[in-house]
Amino acid sequence: MTDAAAPRERADPAESRRRSAGVLLADAVRVLAVVSVVVGTWRFGLVGAALFALVLGGTAVPRLVGVPPLLDAAYSATLLFAAWAAQLGWYEAVGWLDLAVHAVATGLVALVATLALARWGAVGPSSAPHWRVGVGVLVVGLGALGSVLWEVGEWYGHTQLDPTIHVGYDDTLGDLVAGVLGSVLAAVLLARSALVERGLRPGHG
Repeated sequence: MTDAAAPRERADPAESRRRSAGVLLADAVRVLAVVSVVVGTWRFGLVGAALFALVLGGTAVPRLVGVPPLLDAAYSATLLFAAWAAQLGWYEAVGWLDLAVHAVATGLVALVATLALARWGAVGPSSAPHWRVGVGVLVVGLGALGSVLWEVGEWYGHTQLDPTIHVGYDDTLGDLVAGVLGSVLAAVLLARSALVERGLRPGHG
């Protein structure tokens, strides 16, 4: 068969421009993450170096996986903001900020993790009538797991690296609840977006 016999879907120029802008924005955030490793190490020492190196590694994930650029940019910017907020004491200065960051960051991490599983062929559209519900449960489950790991990381940092890292029963419980709620919202947004069918196809870029 010739190419004419199997016509390709033409790319929308406006969509291509939006995608290109999203890629540039996400890559700009990654450049800021690299700069943050240097500045954070100089300003905050070993703790800053470890934190911003972890963030830099996290921002590389959506680029490697190939998630939509705007999601990539939002995810990467949120991780970077969360790290700087911790180092600059913004969570102590603004009472509600910690819970807001936990909700937003956990939801975005859950979305990126779900799309990563889709790229690897572990999850995607199926013929089952309620497969979207299963994907939503997966997003929430990954978010809950991420929340637990986040709190374990905070506990380890507090006990082994920096005792000024705030931990406690109320803080941990609030962070876990915020993370799960953020994941539920992410699951709803995924179900209502084009990603739920187009973006969950294995290998789709």
